[in-house]
Amino acid sequence: MRLPGREVIAQLLHPSLRQHLRHASYLLAIILPVVVIVALAKSPLLVDMSNIMFDAYQRAEPRRWDPQAPIRIVDIDDASLAQIGQWPWPRSTIADLVDRLGGLGAVAVVFDIVFAEPDASSPEQILRLLPKGSARTAMEKEIASRRSNDATLADVSAKQPTVFGSILDQQTRREPYPIKFGVATAGDDPIRFLPHFTGAILPLPALAEAAAGVGAINWLPDHDQVVRRIPIILALGNTIVPSLTAETLRVAQNASTIIVRSSNAGDPKWVGAHAGAGAVKIGNIEIPTNAEGEVRIHFTPTERERFVPAWIVLTGKVERSQVQNRIIIIGVSAGGISDQQATPIDASLTGAEIHAQALESILARAWLIRPDWAPGAEQILAIVLALMIGTLLPRLNAIPAALAVTLVIVILSATSWYAFIARSILFDPILPALSTALTYVCGAAWLFQSEQRQKRQVREAFGRYVSPDIVARLAEQPSRLVLGGETKTLTVMFCDMRGFTPISERYDVQRLTRFMNDYFTPLTDAILANRGTIDKYIGDALMAFWNAPYDIADHARFAARAALQMVAELEKLNQSWRLDAELRGEPYHEVKFGIGLASGECCVGNLGSTRRFDYSVLGDTVNLASRLEGITASYSINIVASEATRDLSPDFAWLELDPVRVKGKTQDTRIFYLAGDDTEARSSGFAELITYHVQMLQAYRSGEFVAAASLAGRAWEIASSRHRGLYEFYELKCQKPEHRN
Repeated sequence: MRLPGREVIAQLLHPSLRQHLRHASYLLAIILPVVVIVALAKSPLLVDMSNIMFDAYQRAEPRRWDPQAPIRIVDIDDASLAQIGQWPWPRSTIADLVDRLGGLGAVAVVFDIVFAEPDASSPEQILRLLPKGSARTAMEKEIASRRSNDATLADVSAKQPTVFGSILDQQTRREPYPIKFGVATAGDDPIRFLPHFTGAILPLPALAEAAAGVGAINWLPDHDQVVRRIPIILALGNTIVPSLTAETLRVAQNASTIIVRSSNAGDPKWVGAHAGAGAVKIGNIEIPTNAEGEVRIHFTPTERERFVPAWIVLTGKVERSQVQNRIIIIGVSAGGISDQQATPIDASLTGAEIHAQALESILARAWLIRPDWAPGAEQILAIVLALMIGTLLPRLNAIPAALAVTLVIVILSATSWYAFIARSILFDPILPALSTALTYVCGAAWLFQSEQRQKRQVREAFGRYVSPDIVARLAEQPSRLVLGGETKTLTVMFCDMRGFTPISERYDVQRLTRFMNDYFTPLTDAILANRGTIDKYIGDALMAFWNAPYDIADHARFAARAALQMVAELEKLNQSWRLDAELRGEPYHEVKFGIGLASGECCVGNLGSTRRFDYSVLGDTVNLASRLEGITASYSINIVASEATRDLSPDFAWLELDPVRVKGKTQDTRIFYLAGDDTEARSSGFAELITYHVQMLQAYRSGEFVAAASLAGRAWEIASSRHRGLYEFYELKCQKPEHRN
C-alpha cells in the first residue's frame, strides 16, 4: 500500500480553501453552543436560575417598610386565641371586631378568610344538636326572636367598606360570582390570557351581598412553591374576577370599574405588545402586569409593627392612629391554622402579610418590572456577545481572552444589579453570561485542538494515508513490521477511470491534480466508511480490499455497498463538474469508471523487501478483480463481480452476465452485474426486470437470438437509465453475429 501523497499536494495547492474550511468549522464551534442556549432560554433550569438570582437581589436589597404605609394587619395570633378563645371565633365576635375597626376610621376591612359555612357556634346551629322535646321547643321560640351570628356579621359588614375572601378552584359550581364592579377592556380580550378556574368557594350569600367587595385569595406560586407574583385579575369561566388585593384597592378608592389594557390596545405604546394583559387600572392606580395579569412584588422583611393583635382591638386597647385612614387586613397567624407561603425573602409568611406587602408595593409604586422586551433583548445580547468573543478570540492569547470574558460577565452582572436597585427592572444576565462563557470555552477548545492538529500534521503525514485498523494493529504488535503474510478469504476491488488520457490532455498539472483529488476523495470515503482498506492508488485507478487486517463477517456485502456508494458519489461529481464547465463556457465530457469485485483466498500481509514493504494482497482473486473491472466498459455498466462475491451477498440486486475465462484458468467463471442494494432487490420493478433478464439469457444461450433481442428490448424499456446500456449491448450482440464472441 504505497503512499501517493495526493492530500498533502492538495493542501499545498489550496491554502485558501483550507483556511475557509477552518473558519467555517470555528464559526460552527462558537455558534452551535449559543443556538443551544438560546433554544433553552425558557427551559425550567434557566428559569430557576433566573428566579434564584432575582431572589438573591431582593434579599440583598429588600424594599424598606414605611411605617406610614396605610396598611395594617389585625392578626388573630396565639395571644388572641389565649385571650378570646379557640378558633373559629363566633361570627358575633368577628362582627364586633369589624364594628370596632369601622368605628376607628378604617378605610376598608379586608378578610383573608373565607366564611363559606354557617357559624357552627351560632345558637340556631347548636339547637340542631339538642334532642327533640319541650326544652328544645322553648329554646326555639327564644332563638327565633334573635338574629343569627352570620346575620349579625352581615349587618355590621353592610355598614363598613368590607371585602370578603373567596377561593377559585377547578371544581364545577353553579353559584354566580358576586361581582361588585364593572370591567372595561382595551385591546385583545384578556380573558384568554389569564389563569383559568371553573369554580369558586364563596362566602355565605348574606355576607357576599352585604360586603362592598369579594376577592380571590388564590396564590399562584412557581413550581418551587415560592410566591413571587401576585395575581391582580383571574378568569372564572368567562368572567374576570379580581384578586383580594385588587378588590381591596377598588373598595378603598370607592371605584366602580376595573380597566384592563391588553396587547394591541388603542394607545400606541400597546400596539404590537407582547400578547396578553399589560396593565390593570383600578381607580387612580394603574398597575403594570405581565401577560397573565400578575404583578411581581418587591418584598420587605417581616415587620412586627405591621401587625396589631386582634385581642387588643377587641378589648379596646388599640391606638386610633393604628387604624384610622388605613386598610385593615384581618388574617390568622396562630400556629396550626394559618396559611403560610414562601417568598423570595422569607421561608414562611402568612397570606395576610403577603396581601399587605402587595398593597404596600402597589400604593408606593415599588413593584418589580420584567418588561416584555427583556427576554428577546437578552437573547439578542447573548448572540451578539458570543459573536464578539468568537471574533476576538483568535486574535488574543488565552489569558487576555479570559480576562475579556470575565470583564463582560462583570459588566452584565453590574448592569443587572443597577437596573434592579435604580429602576426596579429585572434584567437577566444569566443567558448572555452563559453564552459568552460557553463561546469562550468552545472557541478556546477548538483553537487548542486546531493548534495541536497542525503540530501533528507532519508527524502523522504517513499515518493519515494508512487504514486506521492497520495503524492500530501495528501499534499494538510492532513485531508485525516484518516481511510475511497470511492466507485469508478477502473481497478485492479494482476501480479504474475510463478515458483518463483525454481528460489529462485537457488540464494543466494544477487543474489535473485538483481534479484527481476531487475524484478520489469521495470514493475513498465510501470505501473507508464501509470498513474497507485502501491498498494503493495507481494513476487514475485504486485498489482496496475487505476482511483484513481484522475479520469482517460480511466483507462481501460491505464491498458491494461501497461500490454502489461510489457510483452515487460519481454521479454527484459529474453534476458538479458539468455545472463548473458550463460556468467556464467549456464543453463537458462525463467521467465514467468501472469497478471489479472478486472474493476468494489471497495472501495478505507486509509484502516487498526488507528495506521497503507495503501491506497488500496477492493471488488469483486480485487478478480476477482486475479483469472484471476491465470488462465493465464492454457491457456499458459500472460494477461486475465474481460468483463468489454474489454468493456472499445474495440479498443484493444481481444480474448474471456471460461467463469469462481468466488467464491461467481452464474453465469459465460466472460473473454478475451489481444492479442495486437489498432494497432494490426487493422492489417490484427489479422482480419484473430480472424475469426478462433470465428469459433473455436463456434465449441467447439457446441460440434464439431474435427472441433474445426482443426480450432485451423489453428489459430496456422497464430498466432505469443506469441499466439500459447493458440491454443495448445484448440487443446489438443478438442482432450482429460479429459481436457474439
